[in-house]
Amino acid sequence: MKVFYKIVDLQNQLFEDRKQGKEIGLVPTMGALHEGHASLVRRSVKENGITVVSVFVNPTQFNDKNDLKNYPRTLDADCKLLDECGADYVLAPSVEEMYPTPDKRHFEYPPVSTVMEGAHRPGHFNGVCQVVSRLFYIVKPDRAYFGEKDWQQIAVIKAMVKDLRIDVQIVECDIVRDADGLARSSRNTLLAPDERAIAPAIYKALKDSLSYAKTHTVQETHDKVVGDINAVDGLEVEYFSIVDGNTLQDITDWNDTPYVVGCITVYCGKTPIRLIDHIKYKAV
Repeated sequence: MKVFYKIVDLQNQLFEDRKQGKEIGLVPTMGALHEGHASLVRRSVKENGITVVSVFVNPTQFNDKNDLKNYPRTLDADCKLLDECGADYVLAPSVEEMYPTPDKRHFEYPPVSTVMEGAHRPGHFNGVCQVVSRLFYIVKPDRAYFGEKDWQQIAVIKAMVKDLRIDVQIVECDIVRDADGLARSSRNTLLAPDERAIAPAIYKALKDSLSYAKTHTVQETHDKVVGDINAVDGLEVEYFSIVDGNTLQDITDWNDTPYVVGCITVYCGKTPIRLIDHIKYKAV
């Protein structure tokens, strides 16, 4: 496995690979890798001749300077895991390498980019689109792999790909959970032991609501999930939205759409750490 710090060096290598007819898979990450990331990499390795993994903590998608400062950075451990997963190349650029000049492009794709995370983290998805579009232009992948934990992000990236007419297949990969149900996330490493102990209550409340929803309204289901999580000392729901899985707009009745997803963000602990998850009530 090769690690590239300069974009041009990676591009030169990929030029040679393409001459040999190899398809390119890209897994964009911000590092602090875990089994969720590893599952994406293994799938890319299986489906492509070359797999590129980017490890870059993107400053333009953080609207909280402390969140950016505290985001875990573990490049050595990340490279060890990626090597074990069979990745071919790692792109680990500096901020100056990725953004030699400020990126003044503005991306907005309502309604999918303006609700939920878009409403609570102004500028977040603009930053995501800035960095992901740059990675697509740099790597020119045939396929790009994203985990369903960041479910709304996938919808935004799909809208961006369509808007910019980028020739890449977006591959959605199943969410990976720990044995107790907690969705794998780089932020989990920031949880203190007592915080990690209560965090699985998020998914438990979501999972329990699946059967509850069969005999209760959308609003009643919403209130039960929020109530169950907020009843746990140390957890506080920022938002829980039950939405149409395509438009990401709130629904009021289970029959409003055949595709219903519940998306949640919860603050865990005293710091606090912001955790996201989702559950599918109806899927097409």
